[in-house]
Amino acid sequence: MAEAYIVESLRTAGGRARKGGLIGVHPADLGANILNALVERSGIDPAAIEDVIVGCVSQAGEQGFAFGRNLVLASKLPESVPAVTIDRQCGSSQQAIQFAAQAVMSGTQDIVIAAGAESMTRVPMGSNIMLHAQAGIGEGPWPKSIRDRYGVTEFSQFRGAQMIADKYGFSREAMDAFALESHAKAAAAMDAGAFKAEIVPVETVDGVFDMDDGVRRGGTMEAMASVKTLEEGGTITAANASQMTDGAAGALIVSEAALKRFNLTPMARIVNMTVTGGDPVVMLEEPIAATRKALLRAGMTLNDIDLFEVNEAFASVPMAWLQALEADPAKLNVNGGAIALGHPLGASGAKLMSTLLHALKARGKRYGLQTMCEGGGLSNVTIVELL
Repeated sequence: MAEAYIVESLRTAGGRARKGGLIGVHPADLGANILNALVERSGIDPAAIEDVIVGCVSQAGEQGFAFGRNLVLASKLPESVPAVTIDRQCGSSQQAIQFAAQAVMSGTQDIVIAAGAESMTRVPMGSNIMLHAQAGIGEGPWPKSIRDRYGVTEFSQFRGAQMIADKYGFSREAMDAFALESHAKAAAAMDAGAFKAEIVPVETVDGVFDMDDGVRRGGTMEAMASVKTLEEGGTITAANASQMTDGAAGALIVSEAALKRFNLTPMARIVNMTVTGGDPVVMLEEPIAATRKALLRAGMTLNDIDLFEVNEAFASVPMAWLQALEADPAKLNVNGGAIALGHPLGASGAKLMSTLLHALKARGKRYGLQTMCEGGGLSNVTIVELL
């Protein structure tokens, strides 16, 4: 089968939702910055791009009406470039990367941009599933058939995160400590300039935004302990969970023929793409099974992988992944994760890919594995080889 290559992988800095540096930027403009930067840094002819696949979770309001197409129209790309919007929950832009790679590997297309954008300030999480309540009609996203099948009135990622913490025996203190370490790693990475190559500056009314603004320095366990739990008697808090964030990210995926035609230098090769489905109630544990399947299909073990990016939707998720797979914690989220750097939903998959590839390059490493927990009990795994 033909290979798929990543030529560039970039992201904006993460802006805290409702009070960060990107609150004044329309999400389509946010994503357009990424499209422009991918074209400019790669040197590709923008008219040669055959499709743009955009991940977005809350497809409503400013992120409604053919959101992917609006990114193209807001960018410097010609209007001849098509686009589509997809939703695989938090893995949306990781799935966009996998769909783009599949198009290239099949020979259907040669040059595809995979991206994601989400403004959790301007389109709050859940906006698209609350429309029925506002209109006073319908049952919402889960009909009686699904609710009866699983014995629930609704599906909650917060409940799922708590169920994982309970199953694996993670204490509040252990998850708080994991969260503090995420902030410490992110702060150290910022101080070392580790994110400069992957971040696309964004012009705002207040100036250029180019630094993740959710990283907290000097945190203490005492301060963490003062944060209220999300449910009475639980151990999950806002402090040991990901931050709501505005941001965008993307990758340019091409075939070998395109590399030669446009004289492009690849960053990485896609080694394996896996997606699985599991329990939609616990919901967030699926990266464990997905990782096992991806490694089996790739003929690899975790020892073959140099760095892991496991999305820190909640501390309990990567902690469970580490424990279940007996993985090396020194390889995990080496520059911090979503607890410190933020989780802009539909953009997070491409965001993590950008961080993973640049971290591999900085360390002179070869293989990276990225996985996301996703609403509905889904998970994507992508294995890449730095070139």
